[in-house]
Amino acid sequence: MLRGIDPVLNAEVLSVLMAMGHGDEVLICDVNHPAASIAAHTVHGSVVHMTGCGIERATTAILSLLPLDTFVDAPIRRMQVVGAPDRLVDAHQVMQRVADLAAGGPVTVEALARFDFYEAARGAYAVIRTSDPGPYGCFLLRKGTIEVGE
Repeated sequence: MLRGIDPVLNAEVLSVLMAMGHGDEVLICDVNHPAASIAAHTVHGSVVHMTGCGIERATTAILSLLPLDTFVDAPIRRMQVVGAPDRLVDAHQVMQRVADLAAGGPVTVEALARFDFYEAARGAYAVIRTSDPGPYGCFLLRKGTIEVGE
C-alpha cells in the first residue's frame, strides 16, 4: 500500500495513468463492453482489469489522480443508448456526478453513437475494465495537465 493512493488502483492502472500524456484518453468500461477487441487497438494493447469495482468506485479512484483536460469542450465521451440517444442510464448519471465532484464543477460529457464510440475507443491509450454490470457503462476520459505545485 502507498499513502494517499486509493487501494483499488492496482500497479497496472497506476502505470497506465502515469504513462499517458495530456490529450491521451483512457476507456473505462463495464463488463459488457468488447474490452479485449477494443484494447487490441490501443497503445497499451491489452485490457487492464479493476476487478471488484463498479464504474463509480473505479472512476472516483482514477479521477483522484487523473486531471481531466480543460482545453477541450468535452473531456469525457460516452456511448448513446441505441434507439434512444437522449436517454441517460444510471451509469451516465453516476459518471456525471463523479466527474463534477472531481473537477469541482460541471463537466461536459459528449454522447457518441455506438459505432462512433467504438471507433473513438480504438484510439484510446488503454482500456480499463471494471466489474460494473452496465449497461452503457463505457466512457472515454481525456487526460489534462496539472500546474506545477498542484
